[in-house]
Amino acid sequence: GIMEHIEEAGIHSGDSSCVVPPYLVPERHLSVIRDYTRLVARALKVIGLLNIQFAIKDDIVYILEVNPRASRTVPYLSKATGVPLAKVAARVMVGNKLADLGLVNDLDISGVFVKTPVFPFVRFPEVDTILGPEMMSTGEAMGGANSFGAAFAKAQLAVGQKLPDTGRAFISVNDKDKPNVVPIARDLAALGFSLVASRGTADYLRSHALKVDVVFKVNEGRPNVGDELLNKKIDLIVNTPLGRESFFDDIAVRRIAMILNVPCITTLTGAAATVSAIRAMRSEELVVRSLQEYHLHRTTSDA
Repeated sequence: GIMEHIEEAGIHSGDSSCVVPPYLVPERHLSVIRDYTRLVARALKVIGLLNIQFAIKDDIVYILEVNPRASRTVPYLSKATGVPLAKVAARVMVGNKLADLGLVNDLDISGVFVKTPVFPFVRFPEVDTILGPEMMSTGEAMGGANSFGAAFAKAQLAVGQKLPDTGRAFISVNDKDKPNVVPIARDLAALGFSLVASRGTADYLRSHALKVDVVFKVNEGRPNVGDELLNKKIDLIVNTPLGRESFFDDIAVRRIAMILNVPCITTLTGAAATVSAIRAMRSEELVVRSLQEYHLHRTTSDA
């Protein structure tokens, strides 16, 4: 099974949400990943389970690490495929053949499945919620659906994070992320969100024809983004680290958001996934509403 991390490399694999089957990696890279996996497994004479992490940069597939053991993703893949991988691996390790167990091809996956980590931040309010190479999650949950957005939304609900359907979105990103946050901001606006941002981010988004209100950072004056959060005037935050000069400002915003259970996304890939989830929730609500209206019409007609 090939799982794609939603956060980019640099975020610990245990803290990254992941999706199976991959939805962004092109088939030519997936083919290379399959070939590399088979070559490494045979070279290491692995019988049983093998966990490999890959990274793709500039159209080149790199191997980051190889672990000849099971990982926490084994039960996740087992649920997604319907195949008890740990049991199969144990039987192979004692001499059974995969062909005898009816497994001669890569496993099929029906639908889309997203794994999302569970973080203990609410119990440790002094800990910054920014993600990095040090693992901080203490568990995980899984969502399954027919589309990536719906599966991601269900996984978020499973870990206790309810995404807003509409409202005000605060955006504050570093200079490197500004070009890539434009389509995310544009999608949020198209979904009906009002955009507010720190001064630098607002200027950049305005230069791309987006309507954005400016709000002070915590260290710039009052009322600031912290005040807006406390007054329940912000429903979603996209905040990537802004550098040393804004370090404490960023932490303050993320802590307040965590205490108030306001979704705070600290990676652009996570923000893009969140947009997909909100869009999917909207579509499902429209379908449910249409079915309810249809059944109501039928019931009225029958009466």
